[in-house]
Formats: sequence, C-alpha cells, structure tokens
Amino acid sequence: MTAEAIETGPGASRAVGLRPGSGGGDRPLRIAMLTYKGNPFCGGQGVYVRHLSRELARLGHHVEVIGAQPYPVLDEGVPLTELPSLDLYRSPDPFRTPKRGEFRDWVDAVEFATMRTGGFPEPLTFSLRARRHLAARSGEFDVVHDNQTLGYGLLGGPSVIGAPLVTTIHHPITVDRQLDIDAAADWKGRLSKRRWYGFTRMQKRVARRLPSVLTVSGTSQQEIVDHLGVRGDRIHVVHIGADTELFSPDPAVAEVPGRIVTTSSADVPLKGLVYLIEALAKVRAEQPDAHLVVVGRRAEDGPVAAAIERYGLEGAVEFVKGISDRELVDLVRSAQVSCVPSLYEGFSLPAAEAMATGTALVATTGGAIPEVAGEDGRTCLAVPPGDAGALAAALCRVLDDRELRLRLGAAGRERVLANFTWARAAEGTAERYRAAMERSAVVGTR
Repeated sequence: MTAEAIETGPGASRAVGLRPGSGGGDRPLRIAMLTYKGNPFCGGQGVYVRHLSRELARLGHHVEVIGAQPYPVLDEGVPLTELPSLDLYRSPDPFRTPKRGEFRDWVDAVEFATMRTGGFPEPLTFSLRARRHLAARSGEFDVVHDNQTLGYGLLGGPSVIGAPLVTTIHHPITVDRQLDIDAAADWKGRLSKRRWYGFTRMQKRVARRLPSVLTVSGTSQQEIVDHLGVRGDRIHVVHIGADTELFSPDPAVAEVPGRIVTTSSADVPLKGLVYLIEALAKVRAEQPDAHLVVVGRRAEDGPVAAAIERYGLEGAVEFVKGISDRELVDLVRSAQVSCVPSLYEGFSLPAAEAMATGTALVATTGGAIPEVAGEDGRTCLAVPPGDAGALAAALCRVLDDRELRLRLGAAGRERVLANFTWARAAEGTAERYRAAMERSAVVGTR
C-alpha cells in the first residue's frame, strides 16, 4: 500500500500471544521499520529488513515496514508502506531527469538538485518524507526503527516522529568513503567521490544526537565511536545472522569440482573482488577447472573487468544477479568453497550464510569478518585482506583437501547455529526497543 492510501494504522491488527521468554515483555509492540533502500538482491539492508521484520512478527509484534525504492521483499504477515522517491537511480535509466509532473513538492526538488550536482540525496530526502509521514500517524507506533538512514528529518524525538527512535548502523559509511576515494584514478575521481559521499557529514551529526544505536558487531561498535563520535554507552551490539532453515546442508545438491562462490559488487572496492580475480588466476595455474561464480552485478569497465581481461579469465568468471533465495542456496551448496575477499565488513552475511549451508569458507580478516567466521583452521581459513597470494594459497588448500572441506563446513554451521540466527537477532532487538521506550517514558516525566 502507498503512504497516501493508508486509512488504518497498525493498531487495527495488533498481534497477541508472545512466546514466554521471547523478549517481548508485557505486550506486543507496534513497530515502524524504516528503510530508504530495500533492494533484496544487492547489499545487506534489504536482507536485514526482510529477515528481522519476519522474526519480530513471529515473536508476536506488529511490524510495518516503511520504505522507498527499490522496495524490499517482505515475508507474509509484514505489510509494506511505500514512501516513494523520484527513483533517480533505477534501472535501466539511472541519473534520469524526471518529467515535470513527477515533482510533488520541495523535497522532490531537493532530491533532483542534489543528484544533478553529484551528491547522493536519498538518506536526507527519505528522512524528510518519513518525518512527515510519521508525524501524521503520531501515536500509532510504540517505536520507530531506522535502518541507517541517519537523516536530519528523524531528529526531534517522540514529539516530532510520534515514538521513541532506535537506529541501526551496520557500519560507518565513512569507511566506504575512504576506500572509494583511495581507489579513485585521479583528482577528478577523488573530487567526485567526496561529493557523492557528502551525506556522511549529515550522518555524523545525526548519529551523535541519537539516544539508542544498534549495530551488528563489536568491530562496528568501536568504529561508530571512532568515526562518528557516538558515545559508547549509547551503542548496543545485536548480532544478525543467517536464515538457518533456508541456508542448510543438502547432500542431494551435487558439488561442482573447482567451483568458488562469492557475493560481491564488482564496482565496490571495499568488497575486494579484484584480489579474488587475481587469486583465481594463480589457482588455475594448479587447478585448471577452478572457476568463480559471483553473486552480484557485473561492471563493464573498471578494475575488476580489467583484471578479468588481463588474466584471460573471461570463461572462468560468471556473474549472476536477481536469482531466487532457493537458487542462491543451491548455488552455495554446489560450491567446493565460498569466499569473502572483502577489505572490510561491518558483519558479513555472506560468510554466515555460506557457513550455515556447511560450505567451507575462505575469508579475509577485514573488519568484523573474524567475529563471524571464527578461528582460522577450525571454522574457516583466514587470510589478510588485499593479499591475492594468500587468498590463492588458501583456496588451493581447500580445493585440494576434501577432508578439510567437510571439517570446516561442519564446524562453520555449528558456529552459526550457536551464535548467528535471525531469531536471536529479533529477541535482542525487541529488548532494545523496550529499553528505548522505558528511557523515553522517564525523560517524558521530567
């Protein structure tokens, strides 16, 4: 349903009957979950919103997702309220010029003007639309959960947005900003990147004023303190995880000899795909059947495309995009090894999901990856980020040794089941909602 078409709030269909010990407290909560970008096939935001909202609903809470394009895919029982933007980056016409009739108000004008001057407007403009929408529905929600918008429109507290605010920061985007600037080819590229990431100045200012911040790892917690200046006592770690019912072993899926699987965007330096391409060239010198399947968008130019051409790997690297959950799971199951070559991760859902299927994992030690992947030699093989030689050696070792693959795969799944599931994430998140509501009530009585 669109925001303009809403006639009844979530209170009309309030759920009942929380499981004992679920972290639900005295009654079900009415939760507004905000996501300015919910693409389920690219990046972790759409995955986070889909799985967390489903598990919160299973606990008995009423969750309404309020999002902009690309809209998230949600599970049954979780309604989506569309808060449309101008959708300036949509495929197949990104950076488009809207027709005059598409402009509805001054927020649309800000969105277009920012895009035309090289900036990324969506966190700001979504926050302004969300502020207006939530103010019109004041009292319908017990808590508002923002998924890393960090826009000015969300400041002001319950008197402005109608409920206490809890914000998830997966990791500071300033990390992405610096890696992209460092990877730029010349001063013009660096200038362009600085302009594109101009919204991070806003996010820093907003983050420092937030009363309750959730993050997904201890590494991200420290970097939010260091990069954004948020007080440590306001940040709480709630690990996310894999859908362990979906991502599970299946002996009926045949293992494909030499298959390596990774999830990555070719044009994002942070993901380290160019080092995996170089490593694949080294691996194929010893194992000619080694090949790579990349779950993500293929860039037609740039460092990854150049590396594929330079090493003659055109027939050994395949990109797949937009596949179903079931197809993704079977793809990971079919691999002899899953690889996370990232220079940095705030968590690493691909690592957790691969481990949950029982597929052996080779991963770097970038950011929070070791927090997820575990001990080198027990639940994964760990290598330094940006080291193609070490990556190649680890991949060869796993591809050569079936016993090692089985041992790493079994230990990896056991680790995920014990630590990283969406059910546990929902319970921990609901506890933080309760704490935010209690704090807001105390402040309101002063």
